[in-house]
Amino acid sequence: MSKLASTFSRLVRFHPKSNPSSILIGEPVNPTLDVGLAVLSGTDVPVTLFSGSSILSPGSKTDKTESILRLLSPLSKHEVGTIRCIGLNYVSHAREMNLDIPTVPTLFLKPPTSLGDPYPTASTILPKITQEDGTGDYESEMAIVIGADAKDVSEADALDYVLGYTAANDISSRTSQMNQSQWCFSKGFDGACPLGPVVVSKDVLGEEGVSGLRIRGVKNGVVMQDCQLTDLIFSVPKLVSFLSQGTTLPAGTVILTGTPPGVGAAKSPKEFLKAGDEFRVELLPGVGTLVNRIENQA
Repeated sequence: MSKLASTFSRLVRFHPKSNPSSILIGEPVNPTLDVGLAVLSGTDVPVTLFSGSSILSPGSKTDKTESILRLLSPLSKHEVGTIRCIGLNYVSHAREMNLDIPTVPTLFLKPPTSLGDPYPTASTILPKITQEDGTGDYESEMAIVIGADAKDVSEADALDYVLGYTAANDISSRTSQMNQSQWCFSKGFDGACPLGPVVVSKDVLGEEGVSGLRIRGVKNGVVMQDCQLTDLIFSVPKLVSFLSQGTTLPAGTVILTGTPPGVGAAKSPKEFLKAGDEFRVELLPGVGTLVNRIENQA
């Protein structure tokens, strides 16, 4: 295929103040603003609109500007299809879990119903089964957004299919996870994959790519996870190529790339999520802060 051309630096999807029932996409006017924190604080965030209706076909920049009322996940549930997730993809996380470094990526899936909006648009809900065992956990992750259908692609060509990157939280129910050999149930509850706040184009990151990014997980103001993405075991090209072998990754596919050390299950004492907690996934520079507020399912 021809190289996927990027027409943007950072894109957001949102309900505007002028028409709360509509959904728009665009580029924040301030190129360095942390959109997630700005929206959380009530700061006005002006956005230059794009002519398209989806980040997968954004069209071109217009001369119109709107302000964010409610920030949404960059993709809708019907756009993401199945969310592909990689387990154990940081060297330091494998060490904290006393596990061998994998030689091939470990894959599990989240359904599209697990997609969640950032807070304060939506809270992250702990289902009753997770409340019962009290082992809801966080996993700060960088997510890849595929921009063109990919199948049997080589590592050399893999980035041609990548639209950009965003932040995610792979919310997990640890007791359910450890009780099963497959992780789709324990990590696939409704809203268990909050995503955002923006998608940053791969072209903005330059030659250094995601190696220049740093990810942090912050629970109630305390840093739980802090790692440079140079610690990844399998690179973005390796993951895209591997997952596409014999399998079509449709445009809109989201790939969660694994979590760094510091998950709640590995701490002593353990640091599980409960109602009222605030968890932030910081992916800097460029993507900003994905804010999650934890609530119990009634």
